[in-house]
Amino acid sequence: MAGLLYRLGRFSARRHWLVIVSWIVIMGIAGGTYALFAGSISSSITIPGTKTSQVQDELADKFPSANGGNGTLVFETKSGDAFTDAQKTDIADFMKDLEDLKGVKGATSGFDTQQQLDDQRQKLVDGQQQIDDGRTKITDGQQQLDAQKQQLEDGKAKIAAAQAQLDTQKQQAAAAGGAAAAAAEAQLAQAQAQIDAQQQQITAGEQQIADAQKTIDTNTQKLDDSEQELQQGTKLLDLSKDIRFVSKDGSAAIGTVQFTKSTYEVPQTTKTAISDKADSAGISGVNVYVSNDIAQGVPSILGPGEIAGVIIAALVLFFMLRTVIGAAVPLVSALLGVGVASLAALSFSSLVEFISVTPVLGVMLGLAVGIDYSLFILNRHRTQLKQGMQVHESIGLANGTSGNAVVFAGATVIVALLALNITGIPFLGLMGTVGAVAVFFAICIATSFTPALLSLIGMRILRKKERARIGNTGSTRVPNKPMSTWRAIITLVAGVAVLGTIALPAAQMRLGLPSGSSEAVDSSQYKAYKTLDKEFGAGQNGPLLVVATLPKAIDEDDVTATEVTIGEAIAKNDDVDAVLPIGASKDRSIIAFQVKPNGGPDSVSTEDLVKDLRAQNVTVDDGKASLGVAGNASANIDVSEKLANVLPLYLVVVVGLSLIILIIVFRSFLVPITATAGFILSVLASFGGLTAIYQFGWLGSVFGVHDPAPILSFLPIIEIGILFGLAMDYQLFLVSGMREAYAHGASAKVAVQRGLHAGRAVVTAAAIIMISVFAGFIFSDSSTIKPIGFGLAFGVLVDAFVVRMLLIPAAMHLLGQSAWWFPKWLDRIVPDVDVEGAKLERSHPVAGHEDTHTGSHALLAEPDANAHESGHPPAHRA
Repeated sequence: MAGLLYRLGRFSARRHWLVIVSWIVIMGIAGGTYALFAGSISSSITIPGTKTSQVQDELADKFPSANGGNGTLVFETKSGDAFTDAQKTDIADFMKDLEDLKGVKGATSGFDTQQQLDDQRQKLVDGQQQIDDGRTKITDGQQQLDAQKQQLEDGKAKIAAAQAQLDTQKQQAAAAGGAAAAAAEAQLAQAQAQIDAQQQQITAGEQQIADAQKTIDTNTQKLDDSEQELQQGTKLLDLSKDIRFVSKDGSAAIGTVQFTKSTYEVPQTTKTAISDKADSAGISGVNVYVSNDIAQGVPSILGPGEIAGVIIAALVLFFMLRTVIGAAVPLVSALLGVGVASLAALSFSSLVEFISVTPVLGVMLGLAVGIDYSLFILNRHRTQLKQGMQVHESIGLANGTSGNAVVFAGATVIVALLALNITGIPFLGLMGTVGAVAVFFAICIATSFTPALLSLIGMRILRKKERARIGNTGSTRVPNKPMSTWRAIITLVAGVAVLGTIALPAAQMRLGLPSGSSEAVDSSQYKAYKTLDKEFGAGQNGPLLVVATLPKAIDEDDVTATEVTIGEAIAKNDDVDAVLPIGASKDRSIIAFQVKPNGGPDSVSTEDLVKDLRAQNVTVDDGKASLGVAGNASANIDVSEKLANVLPLYLVVVVGLSLIILIIVFRSFLVPITATAGFILSVLASFGGLTAIYQFGWLGSVFGVHDPAPILSFLPIIEIGILFGLAMDYQLFLVSGMREAYAHGASAKVAVQRGLHAGRAVVTAAAIIMISVFAGFIFSDSSTIKPIGFGLAFGVLVDAFVVRMLLIPAAMHLLGQSAWWFPKWLDRIVPDVDVEGAKLERSHPVAGHEDTHTGSHALLAEPDANAHESGHPPAHRA
């Protein structure tokens, strides 16, 4: 590899215009493909196969009207007074206008929704009054009917007595016989006719009373049925009494936009259109805020903070190299690499869903490693020029030695990033792939474009004073004494103790996705979040969609009763403020509810509630109904849980592959193990800092953390991948110098000091540059980018200056010669990658004379670099 890179460097130096123009053409091609094929970038984070997506799939299949996400707009009067009728009309018109947007199923103002709820409550009150009035009428009718029954019974008694008396008279008349009997029979017949007529009247009265009683009983049953339905409706409204769409004082209202797809699948263009309309709403006396589920947009790739980071990196380069043109080379190389990588990657955004943080991460990585990798080669080239080596030969040798180390260092970063694909999480794998592409182009640019620029610049890469002293650099001071053992012990113990202390908050790290509270205080999302929290309760910022799957379809008449049963069971859970029934599917096999939790979307109580609801089964008439949960809050929980589950697998793969690479590079077991142990300390300390600042809120005013919240769910796994690769970069550049010194005869402990002395200046500059670039993103407008920038900047700070420059040298000193132990049989099998390019350097011991035209590129001079007592050229820098 070293020889190949040497030849590439020589070629780039000789054909510098060809190489430079070629890269510019590649940049143009990437720009052309981007212009032709680029698609939209989403701010949503989704993972297929989660419990939330399963519920949404079920809704899409059985209950399409309840499927699709919701977005929230918040309206607030500027004066704090209740809305006027004119303002209500303007808001209704505004919401109506949103329905014309693509992907919007419907839009409802809070006034309409609140009025519907109030009307339903009033109907229940009126219905109860009607039932009470009906019962009063029935009671009065029953009393009258009972009186009529009593009168009828009295009449029947009188008729019975008259009939008995008449029967007696008939017996007496029959006994008397004769004419008197005949006369009596005529009278008795007349009397019998009167009694029969009265009996018929009594019978008719009994029928009337029976019919009246039947009517009363029927009406009573109807009232009972109506009252039961009314009680069920009352129970449902009682469950939802704490859900409001207009604040109690009438100064704030919630507008709801229903999308045709889930919130995470809604095109960014639709969300942007809603935000733009809200910004230009122009409703007199009313502020319109768009919540985070709509307004979470695509962060800018280069804002003021990021530009400041690049400026700081440029200043570091200038103070290190003392030439403007020298400082410009790594910057130009890095910007070219970032441009090519970003445009090439985004050209596929119409085919693959890019989330907003993906290109930003590529830019962040591309800038940081691009500057560093070019700097490593440039620094080696400058050292060789000062010794008297010719320009093209120096470029080739720098490319074959430091460039070789760059390739292997970049390989560890690429391995760590590409390994994100094994997590099975599409957006995370894409982020890793885009980051790996950025690093790959940074390597390609550093080993081809940078040599071409160095050839074009020639000797001007050195200051005038340096050019005047070429070949007279004097002897190079090299450490000949190891550090004291006590110093190594104290350094190691103190360093581990300090990093362990910093890492302590990481034990309480919680994962989540950004909510409106994480946005800038002057943003629409933040104002919407705070208004909802203040006027409607924290849970209004993250309502849950709970879906009950019934054991079998129910009758239409049983829907309300089943809603009450399930709604009351849901309401019994802790931290449930309100339950609002949405309705049943067409086949009545599932019933949906909106549940307002007591806490916000990123609170521990809401997370516990989601878990409790998913574990709950509700007893209904035909068996057990199971509950599923969807919504933004549950989706956040699912994403965080899935990421936490794949983290161990990722760690095993990344660390395993990188250990193999490091074993091959260093031909040692203990060096890779100490390197990995140091990385674990670095990443834990970084997690501790993240948790303390962004979750606990410590130093929040310094870092712009106004509302502490859980750590970005995918940040730990991303940071592990990137920091591992970067940590191995510094390990490679420092420890390869130690290995080289040891291979050239220095004792193991002296070799530690010499390797550290040889590499610390350039590694320090490289680390400061990388920290500056990452730190620039801390002050981004995006709540997603801020913690990523801090985590990487702090991680590099800890790893470079504490772990690699203090702990690793101390550990290597204590290990002594055993650090380089390697079985002979394995030594024969493992290929010699010669990462430091020692073989190449030995084959080019002095400056050569080039046959090609050099022009002003070089002054022919011989180096005065005498080998130190260990036998290797002191000018070598890994």
